[in-house]
Amino acid sequence: MTPAARVQTSIELLDAIIASARSKGAPADRILAEWFRSNRFAGSKDRRAIRELVYAAIRACGPVPETGRAAMLRLAETDEHIRALFDGSNYGPAELAGDEPVAAGGIAPDWLEQRLAGSDVSGAEAQALLDRAPLDIRVNTLRAERATLALPVESTSTAAPNGLRLEAGTQVEQWPEWREGKIEIQDTGSQIACLAAGAQPGETIIDLCAGGGGKTLSLAAAMDNLGRLVASDTDRNRLSALMPRAERAGATNIETVLLNPGQELDALARFEGQADAVLIDAPCSGVGTWRRNPEARWRLDDKELARLTDLQVRLLDIAARLVKPGGRLVYVTCSLLDEEGADQFDAFLARDPAFSASPMELPAGRARGQGIRLTPHHDGTDGFFIARAEKS
Repeated sequence: MTPAARVQTSIELLDAIIASARSKGAPADRILAEWFRSNRFAGSKDRRAIRELVYAAIRACGPVPETGRAAMLRLAETDEHIRALFDGSNYGPAELAGDEPVAAGGIAPDWLEQRLAGSDVSGAEAQALLDRAPLDIRVNTLRAERATLALPVESTSTAAPNGLRLEAGTQVEQWPEWREGKIEIQDTGSQIACLAAGAQPGETIIDLCAGGGGKTLSLAAAMDNLGRLVASDTDRNRLSALMPRAERAGATNIETVLLNPGQELDALARFEGQADAVLIDAPCSGVGTWRRNPEARWRLDDKELARLTDLQVRLLDIAARLVKPGGRLVYVTCSLLDEEGADQFDAFLARDPAFSASPMELPAGRARGQGIRLTPHHDGTDGFFIARAEKS
């Protein structure tokens, strides 16, 4: 493909991504994957160039652009080489016609930028949310030791005890170390969130919103496979992917529990008052993951944010019933909005006097309310709010 053809293809893909964001349809990575699968003529260099153009244009726009062409013109304002490709050549974008509309820049839609600023996320802190994320891995201590593990490429240590950082795009899934379960892909911030649980061998730990099980596997390693580790979720497909991952990782103390939305306690009744710790990796806006999913900021609105905060309230109250006296509740969101983080945790402590905030000694982050906040700008991780409470 010519450079101009790559730009035009990126514009068409951006049109699809914009439409999907407005309708809450497929995410950008799936749209790109489907296009690449259906258009085999695009070689590896073409696919890489198109992917980079699409995501660079997404990052360059704050509010949702009107069109993919307007988004690409926004990117062209900072790259004259791209602007020169609007020349009407074969398979390329049409020539520029007068004062064409150009998408607005910024960090996010205006209302969301204001919410971020109200949570003290602005300037460099906000801009870093749109940087490209590195690739972090966790050395799985059930299969390997960090000190003796040899990898095919150079890595650097992160703040997490078993964390290593690689260049973005490193194909670790092709390595024997990954196939043998010696390493797991996991952002350092996520690894640190697991440390807050203080999981010990022999305990009963519940990962209430386990999803695909990344944090569950980290907890299993911390427990050295001793004790009871319950992974629960309402998403059958994601939960079903956990056990094959656990087998590869050598995690043998995990049991899964499928939950019915709105009736979670029915499936968890036998654990009421039994857990040494409950980890709530709560569904949230995902503001802290924009480096990986920059179009997610186009999908969020007031209604969705309200739905998520209501769900977080319910999950906190469910978790509180599972924790035994002297046990721990750990609340985590990959959001930097206080209404999902510090304010949400404060509200929980106010309505449940059996719990009090418990200090944490984590290897990164800064105090936010009665918890800890990690940010891409300050800590080099995804954005997280992490808080812990102890039950009297």
